[in-house]
Amino acid sequence: MFAVSIFEDGVPPVFRITPGTANSKLITDAVSVTTIRPDGTRQTFSFADRGGFLESKQEVPEPHAFKAVVRLADGEHQIEFEEHSHDHDDAHAATTRDHNIRSAYIHVMADAAVSVLAIIGLLLARAFGWLWMDPLAGVIGALVIANWSWGLMRDTGAILLDMSPDRRMAENVRHVIEDNGDKVLDLHVWRLGPGHMSAVVSVATSEAQRSPSFYHAALRRFKTLSHVTVEVNPTRIAV
Repeated sequence: MFAVSIFEDGVPPVFRITPGTANSKLITDAVSVTTIRPDGTRQTFSFADRGGFLESKQEVPEPHAFKAVVRLADGEHQIEFEEHSHDHDDAHAATTRDHNIRSAYIHVMADAAVSVLAIIGLLLARAFGWLWMDPLAGVIGALVIANWSWGLMRDTGAILLDMSPDRRMAENVRHVIEDNGDKVLDLHVWRLGPGHMSAVVSVATSEAQRSPSFYHAALRRFKTLSHVTVEVNPTRIAV
């Protein structure tokens, strides 16, 4: 039994084939996936061994609505994929957003909005004698500015407190490392700037040949991780 999925959290979408049990093994040369889209377009994907699972070497183009023919050693299997909403878009937008430009936009737009509301209030007060329109326009403008300011303070406050705007990134980093049979002892993820994040990872491994460069290569799939520091702690397996 094997599970076939599209993995795309923080990385370009790729196919993943995971064995259902620890005893099950997959041979990359005997595995392939062919997608058949509604318009008849076909694309074949080859796979690379990532330790605990196989991952397609090619990216899966959008949209993810197609029939997939999975070829394994025991034969062919057909799977239907349906397009789903991308919940990680909000987190990715928060990670790549430039708050300096955003604050400048808010400042200019707030000034323009208050000026327009004040002019409308004065014109209505003059035309209809509605003297209360001018202060009402001021209150509405203040509420609009407060709403924009709250969103800006919420996002920038998280940066000042060293909170990660993309909480899934830490989970994805841990998942990639531990899928290779290693253990994450300590993990910290920070936002360095718009579209750039940093990760500091401490790993315990029983594979003596695995150096920090091995984990750098494994984490290279995360395009927003601009700086990665890895500490490797070799462990011995009791015989």
